[in-house]
Amino acid sequence: MTTMELGHLDIFVKVVQTGSFTRAAEQLHSQKAHVSRVVSQLEADLGVRLLERTTRSLSLTEVGREFFERAVGILGAAEDARRAVQQAQGEPRGTLRLTCGVEFGMLAVNGWVRDYLRKHPSVNVDMEMTGRVVDIVHEGFDLAIRVGPLTDSSLAVRKLGDLKYGLFAAPGYLRRQPRPVVPQDLAQHALIRFSGSRQRLVWVFTRGTEVRRIEPAARLNANNSFAVRDAAIDGLGIGQLPWLLAAPSVAAGLLHPVLASWQLPSAPSLSR
Repeated sequence: MTTMELGHLDIFVKVVQTGSFTRAAEQLHSQKAHVSRVVSQLEADLGVRLLERTTRSLSLTEVGREFFERAVGILGAAEDARRAVQQAQGEPRGTLRLTCGVEFGMLAVNGWVRDYLRKHPSVNVDMEMTGRVVDIVHEGFDLAIRVGPLTDSSLAVRKLGDLKYGLFAAPGYLRRQPRPVVPQDLAQHALIRFSGSRQRLVWVFTRGTEVRRIEPAARLNANNSFAVRDAAIDGLGIGQLPWLLAAPSVAAGLLHPVLASWQLPSAPSLSR
């Protein structure tokens, strides 16, 4: 297969992934007319219609879907071969497309990417931080970084570490209220709960062989950990936070750990 033919496959795959000739052209830094001509030429060469076109949308035909899956595999194999050669040469090159959640991206991945770019000057990174579930293969991502339990997948997965959680409150709040000694004492406190994960709806505490489960009646529910942190710093209650996010505020004296002798479940961070 020639380089031009690989380029045609890449254009077709990008059209399917973006759902638009215009968006595909923008991402490929090309012209819409050129992208449309390439897809039409592919259909003419194959003697089949790959895409159903309307004024508002594009959709794959049955044979188009099969062709798309095979095209993704071919392009992936070509990219693997290119990277193998680069690794043999000892210096990564090209563009790495990765996706991650917004919060963990801001907490950790953003710094990792900056370090990676400093270490490998011949690499470019396209990073998408998003709260939506990304189809890594169909959307053309090389890497996804996620926080949470592993779901069934045929993709290669590597555990990067554990995100540890704790309870935190502002010094002013703890001066106004008696500090909790056991998890049951939280019933007498204003609580700030991260509502972005069903796994955080129940707070499970362990200390040795002891296990305590608390269903927090939260004064504030927020689906963003930064909002939980800021509310805790403002003295609105006790919030559950990743230590990675809370640590700078603890070091600055803005937050104090609560029930530090009790452990909360950690969440694994995974790369795919």
